Amino acid sequence: MIHLVDLDGAFSGKPKNISVAEEIVKAVDARIEFGGGVRGQETIDKLLDIGVWRVVLGTLAFEDRVLLKNIKQKYKDKIIVSVDINIDGAVALKGWNESAGRQNTLFDFAKVLSSDIGIHKIIYTDTQRDGTLSGPRIALLANYLNLLSKYKISMIAAGGVASLRELKSLAKLEGQGLEGIIIGKALYEEKFSLKEALQLFNHA
Repeated sequence: MIHLVDLDGAFSGKPKNISVAEEIVKAVDARIEFGGGVRGQETIDKLLDIGVWRVVLGTLAFEDRVLLKNIKQKYKDKIIVSVDINIDGAVALKGWNESAGRQNTLFDFAKVLSSDIGIHKIIYTDTQRDGTLSGPRIALLANYLNLLSKYKISMIAAGGVASLRELKSLAKLEGQGLEGIIIGKALYEEKFSLKEALQLFNHA
């Protein structure tokens, strides 16, 4: 799957690059996941109409639980919630420019997502490691997965991956609820190839 993030949209609150996403959908034979500034059903409909396979919700999911519940009921697995965590452990909002406050941690939000909304899979981003190539915090991820298991929530993790060795270590968490890993900068800077990564997981 190709994970697209509209950074302009994340900061502005409205996607700015849907036309680019549409071009990518037409150009490649792969499922496309799109997030960044998606704040309403009209935008979700537009993205799905152009062929996006799954839509990522962040700020909307945190700020409007009623709308999120309606969206989940309507679109089911065509949407996924991204929970981005900042340096103080709180949920980060609006392109990571705002914090939901220390009383709103990953686990507080996960409890709501599971019990109130019926969501059992999330994207988790470590904002302190994302784009840094400094390595994922594997022990922290393992702890998070253990706690999320109480809510029967699995995770796709993002943030910091820089080597095949790290991917191999992360693969060991698969049985604990880790369903996927998002890789970006490591590919751009040719730390390893996508083919190498896929081969590693095909044999994990």
